This record gives sequence, C-alpha cells and structure tokens, in this order.
Amino acid sequence: MDLRLTPWVQPSMKICMIMLCCCTTSSNRSTNFIKTFGWFKAYSLVSISRTERMRLILESMDKHYYESGGIHLVIKDGITDLLAGVNDEESSVQLVEELFRIAAINNILIVCVLHLAPSGLKLRGHLGSEVQRKATGILLIEKELDQNTSIVKAQKVREGSPLEVPIVRFGWSNAEGRHVYLGEVDKESAQTTRINDLKEIAADTFKGRPLVSSKELRQILQETFGVQDRTARSYVKMMLDAKIIEKSNQFPSDFRLILP
Repeated sequence: MDLRLTPWVQPSMKICMIMLCCCTTSSNRSTNFIKTFGWFKAYSLVSISRTERMRLILESMDKHYYESGGIHLVIKDGITDLLAGVNDEESSVQLVEELFRIAAINNILIVCVLHLAPSGLKLRGHLGSEVQRKATGILLIEKELDQNTSIVKAQKVREGSPLEVPIVRFGWSNAEGRHVYLGEVDKESAQTTRINDLKEIAADTFKGRPLVSSKELRQILQETFGVQDRTARSYVKMMLDAKIIEKSNQFPSDFRLILP
C-alpha cells in the first residue's frame, strides 16, 4: 500500500486511516505498515459475529474520529461479511444506505472490497448490484499473468469516462515489506486492456443471442461503466473499430458479435 494523501486533509488533522477485515491474512500483512505509520489502524473482525460487526465498526470510527480530529479513509475488506448473504436484497439496500449515511456524517471516504461475479463483469449478488448503482466510483484490481504485479483500473467514475482513467500498476516489495506503486501502464498496454474489457462485455451480452439492439447494448454499457448515453455511444464505436461487433445487414439498428 503506497498512500498519497489528498489535498483536503487539514494540517491540524491527525491523519487516521482504518482498515477493517474479516480474515486473518490482511491483518497479518498490515503489521509492517502499522509499525511504520502509527496513524494506520487495522482491525480483524473474523472472531466477531456478523450481527455485532457493524456496531463495532461504528464504535471504532467514533473513537478514532474524536481522538484524531477526523478520519481520512476507511477500508472494509470483505463488505459481504456484514450480511448473511450477497443475495439478500433488503439487507443489501440497508447496508449501502448505512455506509452512505456514515460517510456523509463523518465527511470521509469509505472503500469497500467486493468480489466480481463469475462472469467477471458485474459485482456479486444483490449487494453488488446495489453497490454498482450507488457507488461514486468502482476500481477493479486484476493480477497480471506471469508477473508478481497487479493493475488497478476504473470501471465507474462519477464524471467522465472510466476508459480514459490511467491504469496503474503495483506490486509487493520485499525490501519495504508492503505493496508499492509501480507507475502507470503504458498507453498501448492500457488500450489492449480496455479492448479486452469490451470483448468480455460483448461476449456476455451476445451469449446465446445472434443480435442485440443498439439501445440495449448502450444500456448495458451505461450500467456496467456508470456512464451517460453519449459515452456509451463512444464505447460502441470502439467495439466497431476493434471489430468486436458489426452492424446487422438485415436489421441496421442491431449488432451481431464477430468474435468466435
């Protein structure tokens, strides 16, 4: 973790970042980081019942908020561990609303970790659908093949196009005992990654379907990336230019998949 603090932090504020996880691995890996930066607080909730976890999260946030004069960031590693299941629609909506309420009251950023569905395109369950709709931004972390590094790319941003956000790389440093920032991915590799993302979306969209209308394809792109119709149209053009899809000769307003 190579943290760069954002400008809104006031000089008088004692920086406080809290990491909450429901597994032992993340806490163990945080040990060196905690020793280096005293303002970084990590808690493992693995031994706490699901019904008690949110209460303890709120209590710990209140404690550090008043001790430090504010909290810069809260990371919840494993948001699904606050629910009985990712497909419980009512509790998923309530949880996301509660996180929004906490963020607004404390004026903080809350980062939640959630795994993708098996298709690799959407977040898991009803919880994932709710997060996909409400989140200010969504970042995807992917491990690079044959390398001991990972990339971070935007799937959704509040304004603009996520495909225009630079893709960054990070990896583990044995010397520093933590993950470190390794710079931005070069433009050619970044473009290849973006085209592959559009290929995955197209393959999933056209599964078992010979044709998909232009309107439906744009709606799917809007929901996946959290963009407006104009940006979705530019993604459709990218898919056409990359020869992922093509217009149907019989139905000009429909597209068909070119990929095998």
